Amino acid sequence: MRPLNEAQGVLMKDWVMIHKIKALYDHGTGSSIRAIAEHLQLSRNTVRKYLRRDETAISARLGQTERAKVLDEYREYLGYLLRRYPRLSGPKALRKLREKAPGVEVSERSLRRYLRQLKQTHASAQRRYYEPVIDIVPGVQCQVDGGELRQVLIGGVEQVVYFVVFVLSYSRLLYVSASARPIDTVMLIRMHDAAFRYFGGVVQECVYDQAKLVVINEEFRELTLNQRFAEYATHAGFAVRACAGYDPESKGKVEAGVKYVKYNGLYAEEFPDWEALHVHLAHWLERQANARCHAATGEVPRAHFERAERAVLTPYLSPTLLLDPATRVTRKADKTGLIAWQGNKYSVPLNYQQSSVGVDCEDGQLRVHDLASGECIATHRLCPATGQIIKNTNHYRDYRQRIRDLEAAVAQRLGEVLGAKLCQQLKASEPKIYKDQLAGVLKLLQQYPEVPVECLASLAERPHLTATQLRDYLAAYSRCPERLHPEPSQPHAAPTLLAVYHALNQPQPGRNRP
Repeated sequence: MRPLNEAQGVLMKDWVMIHKIKALYDHGTGSSIRAIAEHLQLSRNTVRKYLRRDETAISARLGQTERAKVLDEYREYLGYLLRRYPRLSGPKALRKLREKAPGVEVSERSLRRYLRQLKQTHASAQRRYYEPVIDIVPGVQCQVDGGELRQVLIGGVEQVVYFVVFVLSYSRLLYVSASARPIDTVMLIRMHDAAFRYFGGVVQECVYDQAKLVVINEEFRELTLNQRFAEYATHAGFAVRACAGYDPESKGKVEAGVKYVKYNGLYAEEFPDWEALHVHLAHWLERQANARCHAATGEVPRAHFERAERAVLTPYLSPTLLLDPATRVTRKADKTGLIAWQGNKYSVPLNYQQSSVGVDCEDGQLRVHDLASGECIATHRLCPATGQIIKNTNHYRDYRQRIRDLEAAVAQRLGEVLGAKLCQQLKASEPKIYKDQLAGVLKLLQQYPEVPVECLASLAERPHLTATQLRDYLAAYSRCPERLHPEPSQPHAAPTLLAVYHALNQPQPGRNRP
């Protein structure tokens, strides 16, 4: 027989003592309370307490030994989790237990009771209480707050994860965006942009605490907003509301959301890199946070949002100020084409050496932009180490010079006028692969040197001309040059290659077209 654990042993002693005392008392017809106390060497108050106890309830609790036996098999593992993660919640512990032992059959409620016993030897988290607020109007409010979690293992190194949580007050739909570095105003604006695109619209107001990223100063409840963030809010179309100082209850939904993200979404997790962390959060939002039945609303946030709130959100478009150089962090490339970012150096294209570029970081990617056009000119995966140089070898090749060389080679072969016209047609047809098209045309001109210039002149007039079309025409000429290039004694022959193809599609005299 499996030995009883400590809690079950206490219950068994109580159960034995109750039966012994009640047998002596015999419903008032046996020994008195004083006599029983003297016989068992107990106080009279203890005897009275046991007489009032219900042995049936204790028997029922002792009858639940099978459930305890199931969890006792994993007692060391659960103890390890609690020692390493003292604030581990019941649902998260159950998920990790099922990952460890997929066949375990235990309910979340049973596991919570079991963890409650184990947690008696661990420090418990300080409780926080929030005043309930009832929101009955959809599409009106989103609560926003930031948090951080330290000692998260990313790539084998303990790092700090900074994140911002967005919660729609009506449906409780949640979005979270994480960062490897402390949140600044530009990053907060981009996180808002990502959240509104995730929601598919913007609410009427967003509620914040008095963080300097949003509120510079408050006096008599009059707010001085961060100018850059206020400009974004105006363009996006939502009002900024800040709760009173030291009053987290006025945005209790997101306060609870921050705790939920921290201890359910990130706590007790390990990631190979930052990209894996972002993927984990995206999956966690869809499979756990927005797919569970919310305790306050009694509905699944995603279903509640789709049914009653999505349709009333204001349509959202990313404001043009997100592309404004004034809102972008800038770096100046050195003479070797490298910019500094978080202790490392990253390469930029050759033509941006010793020039200023825009830089932003999102989803573990460092993006470099042209300050004038806003075009993304380089992308690098963030390196978790420091003192490294991350280079893209293509950045050290000047493609513009290569294009100029190819254009010069075409002009040398066909002449300045015809070469320029042919290059112009190719560039208009395929601007994104223009360099490859030029290289292909030069190869074709070397392959078919016998093609007359007048045929190429006619082809250069053809709109949407590509290298493959040119190849097909030149191949046709090489197979039948006498039809496509007439001799002087054949005045009625087709003068050019295009004329022959054109004639093939014309009806013959005296014949009806089918």
